[in-house]
Amino acid sequence: MVSIFDYGAGNLRSVQNTLEEIGSGYELVRDRAGLETAEKIILPGVGHFGQMLRALDDMDVRQTLVARLHAGVPFLGICLGLQGLFEASEEAPGERGLGIFPGTVTRFPNDLRVPHMGWNNLQRVRESKLLADLPESPYVYFAHSYYVPVVDQAAAVCSYSMPYTAVLEAGNIFGVQCHPEKSGAIGLGIVRNFVRL
Repeated sequence: MVSIFDYGAGNLRSVQNTLEEIGSGYELVRDRAGLETAEKIILPGVGHFGQMLRALDDMDVRQTLVARLHAGVPFLGICLGLQGLFEASEEAPGERGLGIFPGTVTRFPNDLRVPHMGWNNLQRVRESKLLADLPESPYVYFAHSYYVPVVDQAAAVCSYSMPYTAVLEAGNIFGVQCHPEKSGAIGLGIVRNFVRL
């Protein structure tokens, strides 16, 4: 069973549709009790870094979520759900991220068309569980103005003027900057691979 965490702003219906399409059971959770019993957690991300982290604090789930990640529960962060794993973001100066990984989420330069929106390909930089049995350089859908620089935990990168982390994998923790729920058959494959972990 996959638990989708509902903090009030995620792209929930599309994520639910994706899980239904691949035949995966799921539940929506909105509190610490739901996180504490979750077997797998998806944190969808649409919106603003600061708003998402403040929502987690208002719901009093930050410490529980971090504890579950450290306890080895498989986790998939989508878009903003990936960015929230880091210490900070230029989108919300002074707002604390979850701090699972060091570093700051950065805004694309002003000379680029922002947001980066549309289809782009992933470039693998090491073996990836999320991309198992998918094409070597799959095309997926992006919609974001901020990005995670290339970090040691990157399993695949994407380039939009510069390379950035597009798929992150570190033990039980996974994150994608793209929106698999909007990426057709490739997106279904990414979510299926997570569910099968």
